[in-house]
Amino acid sequence: MSTTNTDAKELLSSPHLASGIKKATRRLMPMLIILYFVAFLDRTNVGFAQEALEIDRGITAGAYALGAGIFFIGYAIFEIPSNLLLDKFGARFWLARIAITWGIVASAFAWVTNDTSFVILRFLLGVTEAGLFPGVIMFLAQWFPNQRRVALFAIFYLAQPFSQMLGAPLSGGLISFGDQFTPWHGWQVMFFVEGMMAVVAGIAALFFLVDSPQKAKFLSNDEKAAMKAVMDHEDAVKDADGPRGILPALLSWKVWYFTVIYFCLQIAVYGTTFYLPQQVAGLMGKSVGWEVGLVSAIPWVFGLFVCYYVGKNANTIVRRRNWGTMFFLITGIAILLSAWAGANGHALLGIAAITVAVSAFLSTGPITWSFPTSFLAGAAAAAGIGLINSLGNLGGFVAPIMRTSINESVPTDSGAWGVVSLGLFAFLAAAMMWGTRFFSSKADLLLENK
Repeated sequence: MSTTNTDAKELLSSPHLASGIKKATRRLMPMLIILYFVAFLDRTNVGFAQEALEIDRGITAGAYALGAGIFFIGYAIFEIPSNLLLDKFGARFWLARIAITWGIVASAFAWVTNDTSFVILRFLLGVTEAGLFPGVIMFLAQWFPNQRRVALFAIFYLAQPFSQMLGAPLSGGLISFGDQFTPWHGWQVMFFVEGMMAVVAGIAALFFLVDSPQKAKFLSNDEKAAMKAVMDHEDAVKDADGPRGILPALLSWKVWYFTVIYFCLQIAVYGTTFYLPQQVAGLMGKSVGWEVGLVSAIPWVFGLFVCYYVGKNANTIVRRRNWGTMFFLITGIAILLSAWAGANGHALLGIAAITVAVSAFLSTGPITWSFPTSFLAGAAAAAGIGLINSLGNLGGFVAPIMRTSINESVPTDSGAWGVVSLGLFAFLAAAMMWGTRFFSSKADLLLENK
C-alpha cells in the first residue's frame, strides 16, 4: 500500500473510519479504564495502610519502602514475556487473566503477618500485573490511528485520576468502616475488597473486549474496512522506518531513549503517589482516614480535566513535543514547591503544588507513549513497548527507596529533601523530550493530515 501523504489524508478523512472509531471508543474504553482503575488502586492503596501495618504487624519503614518498590522488580522481569504472550493469545484473554490473578494476590494482603510476607506479596503483585499497561498501549495502537491515539491514551490514563479521586476516599472509607463495624482491621477489609474488584473486572473483560476490528461484531463491514486500511497504512510506514522483530526492537536506540524518559516520569509519579496520603496528612496535621482521603483526591480531580484536554488537543507532532517538554518542567517545579511548602508549614500552597504536579505528570504520559507507538509494530511493538514500560517502571522501585534514604541521611520533620530528589528527574525528562525535535519518524508526517 502506498504511503504518500495523499493516501493518508484520504484514509483519515473517511466517514466510515470516524464512525468506527466512535463505536470502538464507546465499546472498549470503559472496560480498559476499569481495568487500569483497579490496577492502579491495588498497587498504590498500600499508602493508606502504611501506619496501620507498622502498628498492627510491625512492618518497618525499610520493609515498606522495599515492598513498595519491589513490585516493579517482578513487574519488570515478566513484562516483556507477558506482552509477547498477549501478542500470541490476544488482548481479550490475556488482559482478563492478568486482572484475575493480580486481584487474588491483592486480596491476600489482608493476611500479611510480617516484613517478609509483605515484601513477597508486593513482588507477586508485580509479577501477576506485568503486561497490563503495555498490553493496553499495544492494543490501542492496533485499534486506533496515530492521529487519534494520544486522545485514546489520555482517556485510558483517566483511570489514574479516577482511581485516586474515587479510590482515595474509598480506601480511607473502607479502613474506617472495617475498624468500626467488622471484627477485622480496617486495612484488611480495604485490601480484600479492592482485590476482589480486580477479579470481577477480569471476568467482565472476557465479555467486553475484542481482539481486533475485524472480529468486532459491533462494526459494519465498511467500518472494519476503513479501520483496517488506515492501520495497514501506518504499519507499512512503521515497517519502513522502525525496527522489525523482537531483537532489533530491544536494541533500538529510540526505544532506549524513551525508556529513560519514562523512567524519569515514573519516579515523579510513584514518588508522589506512594506518599501522597502521608504528605497530605502532614500538611493537614491529621492522621490518614476519611478526611485525608478526600483531600488526597483533590489533585486527581484537577488532573482528570487537564489530562483529557491535553490528550484531545495534542494531535500534531509539534504540540506533542512542546507540550511534553512544558509539562515535564512544570512537574519538576511543582514537586520542588511542594517540598518547600511542607518544610515551611504552608498547607494550602503545598496541596496546590501537589495538584499542579499531578496534573502535569498525568498529561505527559499519553504524549510520551505516542512516540514509540509511531514507529513500533507487531512483535517489535510487543518487545519495545514492554521494554520501555518494564525498565521505565523501575522508577517506581527507585523512587520510594531513594526518598527514604535521602530523608534518613538528611532528616527533616517534613522530609523535604526526599521530595526534592524526585523533582530533579522531571527536569532531565524535559530536556530529553525537547531533544526529540532532532530526530523524527516518517509516521510523524501522518499527524499533519487532518
